Amino acid sequence: MARKTEGDLVSNRKASHDYEILETLEAGILLQGTEVKSLKAHGGNLQDAYILVSGKRVLLKGANIALYAFGNLHNHEEKRERELLLHKREIVKLKEVSQKQGLALIPLALYAKKGLIKVKIAIAKGKKAYDKREALKNKQHQKEMDRAIKNREE
Repeated sequence: MARKTEGDLVSNRKASHDYEILETLEAGILLQGTEVKSLKAHGGNLQDAYILVSGKRVLLKGANIALYAFGNLHNHEEKRERELLLHKREIVKLKEVSQKQGLALIPLALYAKKGLIKVKIAIAKGKKAYDKREALKNKQHQKEMDRAIKNREE
């Protein structure tokens, strides 16, 4: 689900392995000019990023947006916290979710939409180690079945 698609500038590929995605939302993000240019050059990482709801603000923490190669002294800080733009009812919903035990808010991807940078947010439940192993077994089994069907048709 969190695989890199055509329009994604940066994606969190490991999210679907570590979490069971329950629901997704879209949010805007406040960025500086050099951050946008760096993202459009695919210079970012959401590996250890998470979303924190504090009061009326929603923050993206731990996201790494690489320094822009042609930026000068006005270049941005790589790992600063960035504010997400959401409607009030969405913020209230995320605050309720963040207080529930076992649920996490994680960013799945950063992408461009109509000239703006958006964040795909997931409400997710962490997988246990045995769930991850089971998912890998199922995936491998499905690949083998697909291969067998393909070879049989040929």
